[in-house]
Amino acid sequence: MFDKLIKSFETCPIVKRGEYNYFIHPISDGVPLIESALLREVAALMLKVLNLDGVNKIVVTEAMGIHIGVALSLITDIPLTIVRKRCYDLPGEIALHQTTGYSKGELYMNGITESDCVVVIDDVLSTGGTMKAVLSGLEQKGAVVRDVLVVIKRGECDIGRPYKSLIEIEVTESGVNVLNTCF
Repeated sequence: MFDKLIKSFETCPIVKRGEYNYFIHPISDGVPLIESALLREVAALMLKVLNLDGVNKIVVTEAMGIHIGVALSLITDIPLTIVRKRCYDLPGEIALHQTTGYSKGELYMNGITESDCVVVIDDVLSTGGTMKAVLSGLEQKGAVVRDVLVVIKRGECDIGRPYKSLIEIEVTESGVNVLNTCF
């Protein structure tokens, strides 16, 4: 029943960036094409594994968390807030320092209050830098994090709390190997 996500890795291209084997995938890169059937399957799987009890906001990061967050928001009617790469100088905005395996920068969190109960979702977890920054910001705001889910887990990563993944992969020069799934 849930096979589109696994099959989508069978043909995804691999590019070498230095010593790093980088996979190009619709969920994590938006190319070559995000098919609606794949996005529906991801949303259905998220709904199946997430604890949404009392959740009043879905938190995602720009840019590749947006499409999966929208898909989940549409089927749950839970509003979505996007941690952005741009400062808006809105009241209550906080800057979050993000360090990943390939970049450093600031993220900006808006729309979160201490009365919020949230789930955090993202496309990929590999180094944990983005997720740690988002979780730190939510802690600063006093929000309750009910659950954390990533679509794709690549490698071992400690983000300081339990999290769920839909699919766990390893990437080699010859392709992507699916190691584990939640389904």
